Amino acid sequence: MKHAFVFPGQGSQFKGMGKELYENNASAKRLFEQANEILGFRISDIMFEGSDEDLRQTNVTQPAVFLHSVIAYKSIENAKPDMVAGHSLGEFSALVANGVLSFEDALQLVSVRAQAMQKACEIQPSTMAAVLALADDKVEEICKQVSDETGEVVVPANYNCPGQLVISGSLKGIDIACERMKAAGAKRALVLPVGGAFHSPLMQPAREELKAKIEATNFYDPQCYIYQNVAAKAVFNKDDIKQNLIDQLTGAVRWTQSVQAMIADGAVKFTEVGPGKVLQGLVQKINKEMMVDGVS
Repeated sequence: MKHAFVFPGQGSQFKGMGKELYENNASAKRLFEQANEILGFRISDIMFEGSDEDLRQTNVTQPAVFLHSVIAYKSIENAKPDMVAGHSLGEFSALVANGVLSFEDALQLVSVRAQAMQKACEIQPSTMAAVLALADDKVEEICKQVSDETGEVVVPANYNCPGQLVISGSLKGIDIACERMKAAGAKRALVLPVGGAFHSPLMQPAREELKAKIEATNFYDPQCYIYQNVAAKAVFNKDDIKQNLIDQLTGAVRWTQSVQAMIADGAVKFTEVGPGKVLQGLVQKINKEMMVDGVS
């Protein structure tokens, strides 16, 4: 029986996240204080007492979800995953869990990533939309048609589970694509309250900024396989891991395919580590026979 540990991404944050760990675990408290020092502001105070609006700021959200996930993971006694994966931002948490990145280096990368993504969002207004109950290949086809016909950027961004795919692109491109998705039979094609086109070519400026930081960071040999978003298969070579992490900002999160690959390679139990239960739900929608639980 292979045990997979999976780590959530942006959107899982909530007021009070991590507070129980801080108050009841001395080593967790030390890591929170170390993070406050590295980031140059007391992110722990925002996580524990900040408003929903405070927690939605990208420069807070990403390090907050990363911190909660990694500190929760480090609180698990004798954690020995056979494989790991993370959804978008969660890939950085997964890389700490399998020993490829140190806590300090990963936190600094997450901070750079968040700020670079925020800047990229300000360069060109853009957004994302959730498409429900339409086959992946149909969504892909419509995205390509809209891009080819209009010159607007529209791409599949998050393959979350069968029947749930998020698209990403320019405001005009997403509006046109949503109308076509509904005409093609989508149950819903709903523009999301996000400030940018994550996992699309519009994140290229952020990719270049993050690439420079990643290439200057030490990556270590992994302790177990990671199933990365852009590869959707087992990856063990640290140079491949580094390149996939760079490509992730402009590439799709192939979560459905990643989970299917983990199952094909023997995973029967998935433990979500960090805030929320989103990934537990997605795993069961991908394969209802999987055992799922969570640690937060």
